[in-house]
Amino acid sequence: MPTLITFTISAFVTFLTIIDPVGLAPVFVGLTSHLSQAQRKVVIARATLISAAIIAFFAIVGRFLLDRLGISLYAFNIAGGVLLFMVAIDMLFGRPSGARETKEEEEEAMTREDISVFPLAIPLIAGPGTIATTILYVGQASTQPMLLLSVFLAIASALALAWVAMRSSSWIIQRVGRTGIMVFSRILGILLAALAIQFVLNGVTTFAHTSGFIK
Repeated sequence: MPTLITFTISAFVTFLTIIDPVGLAPVFVGLTSHLSQAQRKVVIARATLISAAIIAFFAIVGRFLLDRLGISLYAFNIAGGVLLFMVAIDMLFGRPSGARETKEEEEEAMTREDISVFPLAIPLIAGPGTIATTILYVGQASTQPMLLLSVFLAIASALALAWVAMRSSSWIIQRVGRTGIMVFSRILGILLAALAIQFVLNGVTTFAHTSGFIK
């Protein structure tokens, strides 16, 4: 039971941090300033559903793709940990993360009519970091139903919070302010950095055991 609880908390915190619902609020407001309230609701619904579909796809076939490419889970643990650490560093220093959206993609997004697919669903919500996290946690859960359920609930909770944050984006900015959002993002960045290092350590430990360096 303690393992299930620890795993569930870790999954929830990681997905909440990498999707960063509160951080979506100012981005969403900036991208949809020219849309009506009804159009915003449609964009939010589409972006959330598309993100869920992308995450579900990689949750189902992610491990299969790794096996076909000959990539071991511990190697993906290390690579995923490094990627998440890079995202965490950008969050800590308040920089736009290239792992989520590049400057060129941000400029293109401002001129697009439909932003639900790009850049909201990809890469802001279901970006490389989210995909890597999904494959990592599904791989760790393996075939244990309770752990897989924990991953599903963590993803669903993070997406639900992202939906709420986008629907309440104007209210969040008015009440919390951009400074408050930046402070919250930096706190999440610290947590994500620690979790990223743990992923790397887990990968290195598994490799050491597999290779016979540690018995």
